[in-house]
Amino acid sequence: MLRSIAWEKDMLTKFTNTLRLNRSLLLALALLTPLFLHAQDDASGPLPTPKVAQTKMTNDAVIKLSKAGLGDDLIVQTIDAQPTAFTTDPDSMVALKTAGVSDRVIEAMVNKNRIRLTGSEPIPASIALSDVNEIGVYYKDKNGKWQSIDPEILHIKSGGWMKSTATNGIIKQDENGHLNGRESKLLLARPIDFLVMAADGVDISEYDLVRFRLNSNSREFRVKTGGVFHSNVGDDRDRVEFHPHKVAPHTWEFTIGTDVPGAEYGILPPGTTSPAHGGKIYTFAISE
Repeated sequence: MLRSIAWEKDMLTKFTNTLRLNRSLLLALALLTPLFLHAQDDASGPLPTPKVAQTKMTNDAVIKLSKAGLGDDLIVQTIDAQPTAFTTDPDSMVALKTAGVSDRVIEAMVNKNRIRLTGSEPIPASIALSDVNEIGVYYKDKNGKWQSIDPEILHIKSGGWMKSTATNGIIKQDENGHLNGRESKLLLARPIDFLVMAADGVDISEYDLVRFRLNSNSREFRVKTGGVFHSNVGDDRDRVEFHPHKVAPHTWEFTIGTDVPGAEYGILPPGTTSPAHGGKIYTFAISE
């Protein structure tokens, strides 16, 4: 009898402890459930969009574009716009040239690689490998590097015979650009690539390419006749047509081809035809 009572008391104690444990578990569960639900809400939210690495343009990609027949302009524009990982050591450049990639495209690759490695400010690919940082006129040498042209002093001289206008009889004289010496120091072979960097607010249309008429010890070109520069009556006979295209702010390129005859020439910047002050002109000669 006593044993039975002791067993019942033991069972009652175990049952009471079990209830207490379950109550503790329920309380803990009640406290932790909101945390679990909040974490689940966060986990079920929109997943972040994975970042996709943009493929960098390599030497092989340039070779493929070149062999596909794409023009230099398009390839250079692509080089300027895309991230790149070019190899431009001498052996790599020889391999590019052997694969048919043009000098202009290779030049653009070298320039883009220099920007990537040094972090310097981008220079348009068409002006790559150059020291074009001052207003002036440049030509591209046989190594593809831009070289500045030294200007000569230009004098404005009255010349020819007096002319009278048909309307009011006002007498005016011809005015000629005059340079000392019969020859320029710079002799170039065609075709020749030129680059003009102008001052802010100056357009390439304000420049003139002129061909000199040679005297015994000087060079001259017609500036104006009767007070009109580049009139429609033949006064621009010394002016040579050229076709520039813009490659950067204030910067234009143009080419003199094999159809231009050998002679003495000059590139005349704006504002340099004042009879009182003269000015400067960038001179060169084209070999026959």
